[in-house]
Amino acid sequence: MSPSLQNILVTIFAFIYVFGIVAIMDFFVKKGFPQDLSRKVVHIAAGSWLIFWLLYDPSHWTKYLNISPALLWTFLLLQKGFFAKEDDQAVKTMTRTGDKKELLKGPLYFTIVMNIFGTFFYGSDLSFYAMGFLTWGDGLAPVIGTRFGKHKFRILSEKSIEGSIAFSIFGIIGTIIFHLIFNIEIHWYFLFLCAITSTIIEAISPKDFDNILIPIF
Repeated sequence: MSPSLQNILVTIFAFIYVFGIVAIMDFFVKKGFPQDLSRKVVHIAAGSWLIFWLLYDPSHWTKYLNISPALLWTFLLLQKGFFAKEDDQAVKTMTRTGDKKELLKGPLYFTIVMNIFGTFFYGSDLSFYAMGFLTWGDGLAPVIGTRFGKHKFRILSEKSIEGSIAFSIFGIIGTIIFHLIFNIEIHWYFLFLCAITSTIIEAISPKDFDNILIPIF
């Protein structure tokens, strides 16, 4: 199989994966699954799309097709954020309150980050650190903080100590998982430095902007 054909086929599977997750969570939301949890499942699953990098042939430029699902979602989120109806699948599964304007904030920033890491940082070890904390840490921190966070604090938005601890722990776990999948050495000093830095950034970030600020730092 030629490298280009291989990469095209992998991209097709990536599309099925990303859009399938949204469709599955839409089904569960209709059955009563909490909308805020659905949003985070999509967040974690979408950010883990980089596992498909394992299947791409890096010798051919078509490896950059890996961003295709994220790029399409970038345009879809713009369209849906302005024009979607209340019963739209993306609105129900990717927002906290059902307000379509939310799609133009955190979810949109998240797809932009996916596009950047899938091109400029494709295959980079840095991607696994950044996406580990952004995907798993930031994905699960609000779940823990909302349900178990008793020690609240506010800088630019309300957070909790429990949520910040969860961010750090799950971010480390997510980063380790990505490194194990790709069989890449973990630089423990750098990992814990990232944990400290990104936890602080997440704690002081304005609402919805952590999806951009975490990977930047």
